[in-house]
Amino acid sequence: MLENIALSFQGIWSHKLRSFLTMLGIIIGIASIITIVSTIKGTNEQIKENLIGAGSNVVTVKLTQDGGEVDLEYSSLPEGVSVIDEDTRAALDELSGVKETSLYRQRQYVNSVFYKNSSFNGNLYAIDSHYFSVNGYTVNYGRNFVERDFTGCHKVAIIDEKTAGRLFEGANPIGQTMEINSEPFTVVGVVSKSNTVSLQIDSYSDYMMYADTSGGSLFIPDNCWPIVYRYDEPQRAAVRAASTDDMTSAGDAAAKKLTETQITGSTYAYQADDLLKQATDLQALASSTSSQLIWIAGISLLVGGIGVMNIMMVSVTERTREIGLKKAIGAKRSRILWQFLTEAAVLTCLGGLIGVISGIGLAQMMAKIMQTPVAISIPACIIAVVFSMVIGIIFGMVPAIKASKLNPIEALRRE
Repeated sequence: MLENIALSFQGIWSHKLRSFLTMLGIIIGIASIITIVSTIKGTNEQIKENLIGAGSNVVTVKLTQDGGEVDLEYSSLPEGVSVIDEDTRAALDELSGVKETSLYRQRQYVNSVFYKNSSFNGNLYAIDSHYFSVNGYTVNYGRNFVERDFTGCHKVAIIDEKTAGRLFEGANPIGQTMEINSEPFTVVGVVSKSNTVSLQIDSYSDYMMYADTSGGSLFIPDNCWPIVYRYDEPQRAAVRAASTDDMTSAGDAAAKKLTETQITGSTYAYQADDLLKQATDLQALASSTSSQLIWIAGISLLVGGIGVMNIMMVSVTERTREIGLKKAIGAKRSRILWQFLTEAAVLTCLGGLIGVISGIGLAQMMAKIMQTPVAISIPACIIAVVFSMVIGIIFGMVPAIKASKLNPIEALRRE
């Protein structure tokens, strides 16, 4: 085998230009496939990060009625739905695939928050002591909520960086007092998300899907919610899964648990936002579109294989006397067969390697020019090289069989 490989390299080197032109179809096909696969993989990872967040793995469990989310801002308190207590929250932490759970209430785009002459139009959250940990927030300056803030219903607030910039216009917000529904709250801290990802916004639809268009976030202790809105209401649950793959099962398990324990005799139910399924659906759509391109690129591999068969037929004709001499001194038919099969496999394997390198380079170049995400797939590169070798064996079979069947006497008579 090693001798056949050495002879193959010798033959390829002796006809460098011809060998390169023979490999060209393989190179183009493999390079095209590697580029497409790398772009698909990069796009899929970007979709997953945009929807889910890099490493956040948080699923939101909301109260629904007839499949639609219950908007507690414009509807009355739902009957038969109780407030979730700490024991139930702790029970959610014990579910399979759940790492940690937080309970919170939310109002979107509130217009009842003021600081001096500035107004706030972001999201208001009433959170428990687990919320920042579950959602990946860190305190930039000031302090976090402490136990006495929750038990004593202290009217204190924490804001994010966006709110600090828009509402306080660069001034230090710590110790400043803002009004929430005419109730004074003192700002004690400023937070930001430690796992924020860079979103890939390529179109208006991407912007509407991914971009945060709110005015920022404002957080108060959950026990202060009745101070602001005069009544308690059912909470949402933020469930942090142990891994991204556990998000669907963890969210469904938490929703089922809350429906069973918190709802009695009503049409309401808790339901998890299945972001993983949304990401999977978008990935499937992108992959199905791009798979057609892979099939088109595969045609060039077929053309390349035909080129290999053609050049190997020429090689058999050129080396007829060599084959006859080898058979005359005792070379078996299988020996001749394997020599030509090895040469065809080495030729296409080299084409595959060059194609992989070219594909990686082309993918990186496209990523910079078109500003698209790219992720190189190592398994795809290995499969591409092996597949190119298989093409060489398949299309080299006919010339190899022809060479092995040559009559040594007739072959030696050839000029």
